Amino acid sequence: MSNGNERIALFIDGANLYAMAKTLGFDIDYKRLLGEFRARGYLLRAYYYTALVEDQEYSSIRPLIDWLDYNGFTVVTKTAKEFTDSTGRRKVKGNMDIELAVDAMEIAARVDHIVLFSGDGDFRYLVEALQRRGVKVSVVSTVAVQPAMIADELRRQADEFIDLAQLGQRIGRDPSERPVRAPMTDTPGFIRERPRPARPIAATTPVASDDFADR
Repeated sequence: MSNGNERIALFIDGANLYAMAKTLGFDIDYKRLLGEFRARGYLLRAYYYTALVEDQEYSSIRPLIDWLDYNGFTVVTKTAKEFTDSTGRRKVKGNMDIELAVDAMEIAARVDHIVLFSGDGDFRYLVEALQRRGVKVSVVSTVAVQPAMIADELRRQADEFIDLAQLGQRIGRDPSERPVRAPMTDTPGFIRERPRPARPIAATTPVASDDFADR
């Protein structure tokens, strides 16, 4: 995948990666994920994108967002939009495609290789644009489930396709490890929430690009 001297940037569609890992039956260990790609070259930046839901009480994704913020990731968030559909059901929509695309184009001149964690076919044109600038683009998704979780046009456009089902053996959380939960202890491995000004609170899972009915 890498010659060891490449300058690498990771672009992680948080909702998409969460859905892929959940479908494959494992949790991502983000420390191991960083280590995996640092071993393949010079990891310049690792971006993580997720939308946040306004006016929601504490949720389990906040410790993850804080941990990523403190441990080498550039976390990019925005407030998800809430609306009521024609049936009167409240829905939430959060789409980070534009933010991811703009950041990828801005960093293109400073990297050799971009790794995109998403199967969203909307990114095909972004991949093509990056390739025109001389950047190698790998896409991480999976075809290990049916239907496949990557759009065929995105897989065809990528310089390399990496199946998360195989990568998961190296970046998955050890089943014996306890996941990070509510930050109410000083035990190593847990996160105590830092004081912060009022702001939107993350959804229980990363908000997907598609619409979801409020549960």
